[in-house]
Parts: sequence; structure tokens; C-alpha cells
Amino acid sequence: MKFPQFKFKISFRSRMSILVIGTALAALSLVYNYQLADVLRQKEQNDVTLWVAAMERVSSDAFGNLRTDPLISHIVSTQNNIPFIITDENLSLIVSNRIPEDVLRDPDKFRRKLDELTEQNTPRTVRMMWSRGHSHIIFYGRSQLLTALYYFPYAQWLIIAIFIIFAIIALQSTKQDEQNRVWIGLAKETAHQLGTPTSSLLGWIEYLRAQDADPTAIEEMNKDMAHLMKIVDRFSKIGSEAVLTPNSVNEVVGDTVMYFRKRVPRNVTLSYNGLAMAPVKVSMNVALFEWVIENLLKNALDAMQGRGEIDVRLWTNEHSVMIDVSDTGKGIAKGNWKRIFEPGFTTKTRGWGLGLSLSRRIIEDYHHGKIAVARSEVGRGTTFRITLKRVDE
Repeated sequence: MKFPQFKFKISFRSRMSILVIGTALAALSLVYNYQLADVLRQKEQNDVTLWVAAMERVSSDAFGNLRTDPLISHIVSTQNNIPFIITDENLSLIVSNRIPEDVLRDPDKFRRKLDELTEQNTPRTVRMMWSRGHSHIIFYGRSQLLTALYYFPYAQWLIIAIFIIFAIIALQSTKQDEQNRVWIGLAKETAHQLGTPTSSLLGWIEYLRAQDADPTAIEEMNKDMAHLMKIVDRFSKIGSEAVLTPNSVNEVVGDTVMYFRKRVPRNVTLSYNGLAMAPVKVSMNVALFEWVIENLLKNALDAMQGRGEIDVRLWTNEHSVMIDVSDTGKGIAKGNWKRIFEPGFTTKTRGWGLGLSLSRRIIEDYHHGKIAVARSEVGRGTTFRITLKRVDE
């Protein structure tokens, strides 16, 4: 007998709630630990103060050979984790504890160390029995425990900050992954849904051929049908690994230009120089790369509003091939040159603002090239440039 399996899926909002609750608990823990550390700091400071008071009461004929009551001796001898330096009135070293030898030997380092200890605690002047009436100065710092407690809250803040940063990055990444899966699923479902009507349209084209319809019209319909099949193929490839093969960029760009040339408005001219050049090969996925060229041509047509010129120009250097798509449209403000590639950003009254974002992803992520605004001037037009690495023959 099989028991039903339940799958629990935590929404993005729930993850954010968990992050907020976790951060609040961490903050409460930090406040409590800070208060505890403050109590321990105060206790440790009192111990240090007690040690200094005990040192002032020491009576001995030589340091380390104490002759005082057992309590004072115990306090002085057990507080050995306190760094200190005892000097005479001329700041000459008498004895030290937990101070590196190189500091004691170097006059400059020794003087800096005395200044450092002075900043931590006010030096005490005492008179020892062995000092024959001369004063001695005790420079002392924080104990190891006191130093650790002093920096402990800062370390906690740093750890919590790092935790929050990594949690936010993880949540953003999770949200982005979820969005990507939704778009991939939507694209593949669209390709699936388009399969049936496109097959039916192919049948109708064959029917028109059998009825002796206008061959020119049928040929153009067939080209549109082939283009629609390309679109279906592109949608089906979203989310899959793109296979790159060496192809003539002249021909791939030329096929797209020739298709658009018969479909642009009458007052728009579309020119291309690539077919008159020697073939140049790059590694590409033809279906996806054609999609980019189409997006750039559509953007150019939208920018010109039915009147103007589009010039597609291909040029090369030793290592790269560049494709420039220029128009005489309304242009792009310089502040938006990079923003236009962001998902959702658009200057049009309609549209989702995904065309250029998708184009950048295809060029940069799949083809390892670059796409950018080469130049643009409001009211004068825009040039987009694609740069790809050449493939040696």
C-alpha cells in the first residue's frame, strides 16, 4: 500500500518572513550577548583595578619575592594575563609581563608601547620597598579576556551582516530562478500550442498550390510560414543549451534583411553591405542569432514610425566581426543607453521591454560576444553594434 506523498513549497514571501524573523532573533541575541559582555567587561576591569591596587601595596625586597599578606600575594600572582610594564621615573624598564622582547629592546617601539598602554589605562605611580624610596610607574593594558570582550560585539555584528547579505543574495537568486522557470515553461508551452495551427497552415498552403492560386502570393506566404516555424523553434529552444556551429555571418544576417526588405513600409529603405563582402564565419546558433537581428530591425522600424533609413553594415578586423544596425529614428537619450537592456524597460507605449534584454542574453551569454549602443542622438537616430569573435578558416 502506497501512502500519498505531500510536497511542501515555500513561497518567496514566506522565505522573506523567515529571513525577517531570523534577523530579529539574531538581533535579540546580539543585544543579550552585548549586555552579558558588558557585565564581563566590567568584572574584568574590576579585576584589573584590584590587581593594580594590590601592586601598590606590595612590599618586597625584590620583585617576585613577595612579603605581604597571602591575599595580596594571590591577587598579584594570579593576574598574569595582564600586559604591563613597570619603569622608574626616567621610564627605564624595570620589569614587564606579556610584552614582546623586540618591543622591549627597541627604544622607539618601547615608547610607542607605553603610549598605547597609557591610552588603555591611566598609569599608576607607586613606591616599592625595593625601590629605596624612588617612585615607579605601572603601565598596564587590557587583559586577554577584556580585549576579546571589547571586540566581541563588533564580530557579532559583522557575522550577522554577512548572514543577511548572503541570505538576501540567496533569496534573490531563488526568486530569479523561479521567474526563469516560469518564462521557460511559458515559452515551451507557446511553442507547443503554435505547433497545431502552423501544421494546419502548411496544409492550406499546399491546398492553394493545388488550386492554381497566384504563385508569387503563395511563395510569400510560404516564406512567412517558414519564418513562423523559426519562431516556434526559437521558443522551444529557450532554457536549453544552445549549440554553436561555424556559419557565414554575411548570409545569416542577409537572409533576415532580405525577409524584412519586402515587409517594411514603403517610405523606409533597408540597405545591407554584407553580401558584397568575402564570407566571414563565426560560431553561432542561427535561430537565436537571427532573433537578435530581427529585434534590432523591429526596434529601428518602431523608432522611425514608418519613414526613414535603416543601414545594416558588417565590418571586421583581425579578430572580430561587427554588425552595426543604424536607423534615422527618434534616438535614445544617453542616460538610457544601458537601461534599455534591462528587462521591463521600454520607451514605447506598448510592449514588455524584453526584446533588447533577450538580445543581450543571446549575444553575451550564448555567443560570448557584446551588444551595445555604439552611438545615438535624440532626433537623429541610433546605431546598435554586435561584436563577435571570428572563426579562422
